[in-house]
Amino acid sequence: MSLQVKAREPVKGVAKTGAEQHGRSLAARRTRAGYAMSTPALLFLGATMLFPLAYNFWTSVHDVAIGDLITGDWQFSGVDNYDSVVSESAFWHATRVSLLFTAGSLVFQFTIGFALALLFVKRFPLAGLFRSLMLVAWLLPPIVSGTLFRWMLDADAGAYNELLRAIGLDSLAHNWLTDPSTALPGVIAANIWVGVPFNMLLLLVGLQSIDATLYEAAAIDGAGPWQRLRHITVPLMRPVSAAVLLLGLIYTFKVFDLVFVLTGGGPVDSTTVLPLYVYQVAFKLFQLGRGAAAGTLLLIVPLLVAIVYVRRLRREGAAA
Repeated sequence: MSLQVKAREPVKGVAKTGAEQHGRSLAARRTRAGYAMSTPALLFLGATMLFPLAYNFWTSVHDVAIGDLITGDWQFSGVDNYDSVVSESAFWHATRVSLLFTAGSLVFQFTIGFALALLFVKRFPLAGLFRSLMLVAWLLPPIVSGTLFRWMLDADAGAYNELLRAIGLDSLAHNWLTDPSTALPGVIAANIWVGVPFNMLLLLVGLQSIDATLYEAAAIDGAGPWQRLRHITVPLMRPVSAAVLLLGLIYTFKVFDLVFVLTGGGPVDSTTVLPLYVYQVAFKLFQLGRGAAAGTLLLIVPLLVAIVYVRRLRREGAAA
């Protein structure tokens, strides 16, 4: 019996080794197939994202004029363009305006979006219709939204001024977008209108994922609406809220078209956000190297926020 067992042991070892080799070969084929199928997407990302970023950085370390784009006679300047940008007061002014624009937009977009999400999570007649109508502001192109708000805030025929005159506040009626003290709030109001549906939609999905039995148990224990909101809704919505705020910051910080249509950066640079500053330096002053350097610096804030967001997603995935 012992001789038979010993004779079979090598056969088992050979079979096990063969199975392992087959498994490794299958895994290698799957890996190669995965790379092959993802190659078109990787090439597309490289052509539309990585190459423009690399080209912009390469331009930022050269002294480039319009004629140099044709001749290719680029003079290497190192970090001179970056030094020139960060030493310019206009850059820091645009940075402050961008921060104010982003902070004001995010606070009201999130607050109003959360309030509307709390409303639409309830069931009432025509809730679906009203929710769909709310998405129109988000679906419209920013150029259309900017044109709409430019008409609404016009001094002569603007709807907002007509409303003020109708309620007897004629003294407050003026051209909101040509007054340096009200131009930025007017642009923020337009961006809030555009961004509220996006916040509402994501927050509504988060609210619908909360187990309704938690609210029922809290109500049985005597918790009122405010207590349920404070102790159940807000804590459970923190992951969704963080994601919405981070995405909103990334989107808002790079807004260009809406501001360009409304004010073009004026009056007196009161609404010149960083994307508009980059546009003015590169395509109005034709200082392409400095414009590319400013564009690279513009990427820092969204990039840092994106890194934080990705790390948060990975931690949540690991915890799950």
